[in-house]
Amino acid sequence: MPRHLVRRAIARLRRAVSGPPAAPSVPVPPPLLGYVVAGADGAHPASAHVRVVRRAEHLAASGAARVRQVDPAAFVAGEDDERPGTVLVQRDVLPVALVEPFLRAARERGTRVVAEVDDDFFTASGRERLARAEYDPERLASIDTLVRGADLVVVSTPELADVVRSVARAVTVVPNALDPEIWTPGPLADDDDRAAGEHRVLYMGTLTHGDDLALLERVFTDLRTSDGTPVHLEVIGVTEDDDADWYRRLEVPDGHYPAFARWLVAHRGRWRAGVAPLRDEEFNRAKSDLKAIEYTALDLPAVVSDRPSYRVARDHGVVAVPDDVAAWRHAVVDAVESGSADPTALAWVRRERMLGTAGDTWRATLLG
Repeated sequence: MPRHLVRRAIARLRRAVSGPPAAPSVPVPPPLLGYVVAGADGAHPASAHVRVVRRAEHLAASGAARVRQVDPAAFVAGEDDERPGTVLVQRDVLPVALVEPFLRAARERGTRVVAEVDDDFFTASGRERLARAEYDPERLASIDTLVRGADLVVVSTPELADVVRSVARAVTVVPNALDPEIWTPGPLADDDDRAAGEHRVLYMGTLTHGDDLALLERVFTDLRTSDGTPVHLEVIGVTEDDDADWYRRLEVPDGHYPAFARWLVAHRGRWRAGVAPLRDEEFNRAKSDLKAIEYTALDLPAVVSDRPSYRVARDHGVVAVPDDVAAWRHAVVDAVESGSADPTALAWVRRERMLGTAGDTWRATLLG
């Protein structure tokens, strides 16, 4: 047989054995995660940034999922272009009248709803405390309805999980973690107001901590270090009351949480320590250790109340103090004279409480 005919026969045989060329594979897009939080375009409350938005951005950057903020009204109306497999809803972001329609729309479309809460919105004492911090009954009703109807609830502490289990179908604990992009110390700002002849201690928090602030009055009244230098308390947030003779309120530049955190990092040299008092109340037992890890990330020694909220932080070098004024005064003076975070605590925060190093519980919870 002529050689060219042999080659044709071999080619036909190969095509018969191997079949037609395979169609090029179409890449499967990563799953879509939706989230509903207050604010838009990067301007959100601090809790939304810490618990949802920064985590979602890191998740998207990893390529494990696509993420987008969901308009709840459009979701209920079926006007969303692509339906997420899971949608995370934070706190009371849904008006109470929209919660049931939102849950119903999710069920009809096979979308899993995960609720996110980081405070005790459920016990009588917790609701009373939040009402004093401007949570009206409709906001509390929104959270209650959402948590009861969600497929899963994500909380920040084991103690809060114990509270939520009485009303939720399922609960997962995801401890707070900081975004290293904004909480890694860099150069200090050179425009700081650092008055000579005094040391400053930072206390920052939301208005739910107004009652806790009162615990510090006898601690900071006429407080001095061993060389006689006065120690002054500076408060960011916490209370709307005017300055008192034992503390002063510090106004910070306007901006949302990332800008505030970057401001703290740049101006961390203003303070020698940070404090986080907590009254022994049912509401406070579900609080997280966020302030302890934020102070530590600023390389400030943290002095906190010896409460369940700070048990893990205490075990990693953060100073936890009982309800004793003398013990608090001594601990604050020691912290101020040190001026730097405990090395064990700092290593723990960097190793276990930063996004990207804090494990993948949040990712596994939301993506399955």
